[in-house]
Amino acid sequence: MRLEPCFFCSSKVYPGHGITFVRNDCKVFKFCRSKCHRAFKKKRNPRKCRWTKAYRKAAGKELAVDKVFEFEQRRNEPVKYSRELWQSTIRAMERIEEIKQRRQRQFIMNRLQVGTDNRNEDDLKEITKFMHLIKAPHAVNPELDEIHEMAKQRLEDLKASKEKLIALNKNKKASKKREKVEVVMEETSEQNAAELEEN
Repeated sequence: MRLEPCFFCSSKVYPGHGITFVRNDCKVFKFCRSKCHRAFKKKRNPRKCRWTKAYRKAAGKELAVDKVFEFEQRRNEPVKYSRELWQSTIRAMERIEEIKQRRQRQFIMNRLQVGTDNRNEDDLKEITKFMHLIKAPHAVNPELDEIHEMAKQRLEDLKASKEKLIALNKNKKASKKREKVEVVMEETSEQNAAELEEN
């Protein structure tokens, strides 16, 4: 059973479902529902519609670059039928899908963790800033002092970890850039002699 991706929103189109549109130049477009077909006819850009997968990948909300996606590319190469090859391919497909799902879940959790860290940092800043409202100036409460100290320490740790992440990202970007290498070809004296003899 072949599951085609919807041209507009990239969701799965099951056999017998969806709409097929064939353009004058014989290009075939598959749509999962009339909503996608209507948007295509209105010449809408899928990267600007917030409910499409193209938008989510462009905005960094879903995993877009990974080695797992290379396996899904269509290869138009004729292969001689072999039952063992067929079975191993099906097993590999299941395993790849499992790996992809796990990586996507991890990517989403990492993305959501940033918001959690930011909220924690805001809360700790608020505690340190408005501690005089929680604690009376004359009252001596060791528990509140302890909470205040812990909040300060946690805020410093968060700042340090953020700085480390920024430094790591800068190092990764710097390492990805390729250095330009100049290649100079020097002619040997033997090649010069051979050219002179030919002339």
